[in-house]
Amino acid sequence: MQAASRESYRAAVERLETYVRGAQPSAIAATADELLAVAGLLRREPRLRRALSDPARPGTDRAALVAGMLGGKVGAATLDLVGSLVAGRWSTSSELLDGAERLGVDALLAGAESNGDLGEVEDELFRFGQLVDAEPQLSNLLTDPIAPVAQRAGLVRDLLAGKARPATVALVEVALAGFGGRSLHGALTRLVELAADRQDRQVAYVTVAAPLGDDEERRLGDQLARIYGRQVDVKQNVDPAVLGGVSVQVGPDLYDGTVLRRLSQTRNALAKR
Repeated sequence: MQAASRESYRAAVERLETYVRGAQPSAIAATADELLAVAGLLRREPRLRRALSDPARPGTDRAALVAGMLGGKVGAATLDLVGSLVAGRWSTSSELLDGAERLGVDALLAGAESNGDLGEVEDELFRFGQLVDAEPQLSNLLTDPIAPVAQRAGLVRDLLAGKARPATVALVEVALAGFGGRSLHGALTRLVELAADRQDRQVAYVTVAAPLGDDEERRLGDQLARIYGRQVDVKQNVDPAVLGGVSVQVGPDLYDGTVLRRLSQTRNALAKR
């Protein structure tokens, strides 16, 4: 987002956090669903998006337009939050859509946190991403651009029924819709990171040939926490192809000490001789 859009988004987030402090988890979850429904409306209606981000129209007018359109159809909290969102300055209409979608995700995460489930939601999102990566047929079904998102979301609900928390299922549906213009894998990864960030944690994606033991994982997490200055959640991916060693990805930082990498370096060096 450009500077003006970031400022407008932050103002709406502050309003959300004020609301969350006095609301029940069920009410927050309902508000999140409504915010994401509004984001879906903005995605389907580019003309509306442009009207609600038009810099030539005063913010109060844009908020009034939303109030007239959504009044009686969504809760008071949702109406207030969307009004705050559209009243701000947006650099482009697509950034307004991104802001609305992100605000809905923020509300889902806040509801899970209020319910004491945020850590479990983070883990469930990661495990679902691993499942999709490990099952090519499932991945093809969930990323099929021809299949409507609603159809793919129905498949996800069937798969996760009784196995994941409602917030997790809702967030996977957001990922299916291409959260922030990302692929399914990219969207799930970003949602895991947002869940961790709300808990003031960093995520480390660790690839190993064989699973780390609990003590090894804890020591690695402690070492990374000293480097990054905050608690680190270690997410393991077991891939026998790396042969041995450890690869660690933390945000843009990659520490690759796998045997596969060392072999590749040796092969490349020999090829240059």
